[in-house]
Amino acid sequence: MSRARADEEEYWHSSKFRAFTFDDEDDELSQLKESKRAVNSLRDIVDDDDDDLEKVSWSGEPVGSISWSIKETASSSTTSLESRDSSLPKGSSSYTALPKQASSYSLSSLFKGRNKLPSFQSLSDALSDTGVKTYAPELRRPKAEYKDYSSDWSPKDTVRRMQRGKVCSLERFRSLQDKLVLLDEAVAGNDGNVITAVLIFLKRTLRKEILFRELEVRQVALCHLIHFLKETGEQKFLLDLLRFLDRTEELALSQYREHLNIQDVEKRREFLKGCIGLPFSAEDTSHIQDHYTLLERQIIIETSDRRLEREGELEIFRKYPRKASILNMPLVTTLFYSCFYHYTEAEGTYSSPTNLKKTFKIPDKQYVLTALAARAKLRAWNDVDALFTTKNWLGYTKKKAPIGFHRVVEILQRNNAPVQVLQEYVRLVEDVETRLNLATKYKCHDVVIDTYRDLKDRIQLAAYRCKVERGSAEEEKIDSILNNMVRNST
Repeated sequence: MSRARADEEEYWHSSKFRAFTFDDEDDELSQLKESKRAVNSLRDIVDDDDDDLEKVSWSGEPVGSISWSIKETASSSTTSLESRDSSLPKGSSSYTALPKQASSYSLSSLFKGRNKLPSFQSLSDALSDTGVKTYAPELRRPKAEYKDYSSDWSPKDTVRRMQRGKVCSLERFRSLQDKLVLLDEAVAGNDGNVITAVLIFLKRTLRKEILFRELEVRQVALCHLIHFLKETGEQKFLLDLLRFLDRTEELALSQYREHLNIQDVEKRREFLKGCIGLPFSAEDTSHIQDHYTLLERQIIIETSDRRLEREGELEIFRKYPRKASILNMPLVTTLFYSCFYHYTEAEGTYSSPTNLKKTFKIPDKQYVLTALAARAKLRAWNDVDALFTTKNWLGYTKKKAPIGFHRVVEILQRNNAPVQVLQEYVRLVEDVETRLNLATKYKCHDVVIDTYRDLKDRIQLAAYRCKVERGSAEEEKIDSILNNMVRNST
């Protein structure tokens, strides 16, 4: 009897069947079965005669991708989902357990014919291939919205839907007339993203000649396309467009921009030489000529200085090794480099600062600023002094600065100039208030004391006496000036 009971218990324990429980709805098998049934039912809803058409959303993913489904569900079906979820038991979601995968689709690739709607896989295939997109999040979209995929939306309605981020199929607009109406509606909507999206579609589906001809009379759309081509770097298409529009100067500038993609310095120099003959404006032609001349000069300087630095003949290169190559540097950087390493060279040499100033017509103000910064960094105070010293026809010397002596003081202070040097240039600041502020800020005591003395301001002198060191020469000088003022007043 006991053996029969044992066999009976073994039978029930080994059976593949088990009793019903309320937790059955939460197991993975139930979720997967529900997802499969829903996917199969979804296929019947969205399949139509336009299977080969590309159904896209504004975000750039094809309809059905997991990224698209999540965005659309979150934006348009939140209320509907909440009402549905309230009627479901907890943990009964049919898709939260499935892996999510980000979409790799982008706006620029939207209309290039690569994003066809993929066919649905069987459930077993989907589970075995982790790289395949999962379509389960699409299940909870309201059925009323499925008609939007295949409805015959007008161009105006299509633009409105694109502005709201809804799903649209631009492939339905096959005739030239329909495409132009769609473009006009996009322009009228004043939405740059929609205009660009429509232009990408037209660029892919129309011949260049037709597209260029129609855009020529639609300046807003034309400007959008030109900007888009520049941003995406579609140089050949842009050049064809500018050539068709007969925009010779803009065409030349676009070709000139190609030098940025040439890394070899010799090839870049030859390319710039060829750009000189392009149909630029007079001003731009001068800039291109200067660019070519500057690069040619930089190649000569770089070759020579690299050799001198390697051989170690000049002290300046041993004491201050070069931090970078001079090639492809701006004109101001080249001038600073020349003032730093080649300041005393004769004007006849290519690396001479005065030669650069004359060749490229550098203004006096820019030249003085750059030379001052370079020589102050080397603490060559005699060169700084000579930079501002001028002689008149009688032989008298005076200091003159085209940039204003207050800026000279600031540059010298940033380069840790001694107080004696600073004081000399603070005294040359004409505005009294500015002079006092600079002298006080940089502790040029003699300048402050002499200025208050010239102003005969006893009160400020007495107040400043408290700011100098007790027993110092400055304190004695203030006391002497105050005593003389009292003596003269009596």
